[in-house]
Amino acid sequence: MRLDKFLKVSRIIKRRTVANEACDGGRVSVGGRVVKASYDVKEGDEIQIMFGEKPLKIRVLSVKDNVRKDEAAGLYEVVTGD
Repeated sequence: MRLDKFLKVSRIIKRRTVANEACDGGRVSVGGRVVKASYDVKEGDEIQIMFGEKPLKIRVLSVKDNVRKDEAAGLYEVVTGD
């Protein structure tokens, strides 16, 4: 699954266009490497997102195309972040 779609499906970022802009703006990295929105997300990936000056680091637990709102948080776990 594309990174921008994963960020939207997991409800880390509300809109896919915003997720796409964050990726293309260099604010999202996987494994310490800046990646584009087309990056293929896999289970076990560690994604770091910069929300302004606050970093959020998550680990991907599962990749699913469609999930309900109450199940979205189960797709990832927060490693570090405020």
